[in-house]
Amino acid sequence: MRGGLVGCGFFAANHVAAWRELGVSMALCDTRSERAEALAATLGGAPVYSEAAAMLEREALDFIDIVTTVESHRPLVELAASAGLPVICQKPFALEIGDGEAMVAAANRARVPLMVHENFRWQRPMLEVAQELRDGTVGQLHFARIAFRHGFDIYKNQPYLAAESRLALVDVGVHVLDLARHFMGEVTRLYCRTQRLNPAVRGEDAATLVLDHKSGATSVVDISFFSKLDPDPFPQTLVEIEGDAGTLRLQEGYRLVVTRGGRSAARSVEPAVPAFGERPWHVIQDSVKNIQAHWLECLAHRAEPSPSGADNLRTLDLVLAAYQSAERGQAVTIATRDGARSG
Repeated sequence: MRGGLVGCGFFAANHVAAWRELGVSMALCDTRSERAEALAATLGGAPVYSEAAAMLEREALDFIDIVTTVESHRPLVELAASAGLPVICQKPFALEIGDGEAMVAAANRARVPLMVHENFRWQRPMLEVAQELRDGTVGQLHFARIAFRHGFDIYKNQPYLAAESRLALVDVGVHVLDLARHFMGEVTRLYCRTQRLNPAVRGEDAATLVLDHKSGATSVVDISFFSKLDPDPFPQTLVEIEGDAGTLRLQEGYRLVVTRGGRSAARSVEPAVPAFGERPWHVIQDSVKNIQAHWLECLAHRAEPSPSGADNLRTLDLVLAAYQSAERGQAVTIATRDGARSG
């Protein structure tokens, strides 16, 4: 397989390294050609372009991996789809639902797969939690708490984040809300309260959400970039899920505790550090390789990727509803994707 990667910033190094381990050769593109050249050097050389259209015209590619900021997603997805190429798009997929829907429509017209790089559900700890839920370990689900709280300096490698008017919900909220949907099912209503705790940033850097799920379950989603913790759990996501037969607790240090029948059993679900990785990033780096391996398998078997662009629209609905709820100070009912109202 041969892919074309667009956007050679901070996180793209993980994409390229994982593709190499999976045996995929890459052509690279960035409007700042020096960044593409630097990333190509880590591969021992690769074709470099400053314009995506030129790369698509000159290279024989099997898919496009878009690792740019959100403003460029729609034109790049539509460009790739018009060339008949399957597309992976980095999160957040879009900031406006119309842009997300337009990208899904473009891929549908071209009959090409479209996956959003929503890698949290592909972290090893989350794969283990999802398997326990599929096995029915804790029975009928009725409550979950999913928390991503830390004080790590995320602005050092991504300084543009400090200037974003919408921050925590679009940067990490999309991940955690995707987990809530993935584990607990679709959401019918949500309430959100945001906070700006760090005076050096423009947007919200903390948010707390309460979700009503179609099943009748409730979940609490909790995000903070300004927590004072020692040790700091970054970049771990902590999870508690309660059912009528037991409880799952994914604790700090990748410890999964399963309680059932009045007894608890604990095991480590920490991923190995990839050959290209390092702590504490290994849980993220491992998930990048996992989701990319899934993408290759989907291409080989013509299967729908997880999450597809269409599926990720439901998470985008929640992010946008969260901002609406925070602005209004009241709960928001979530529209179903068929246009009807749910809840």
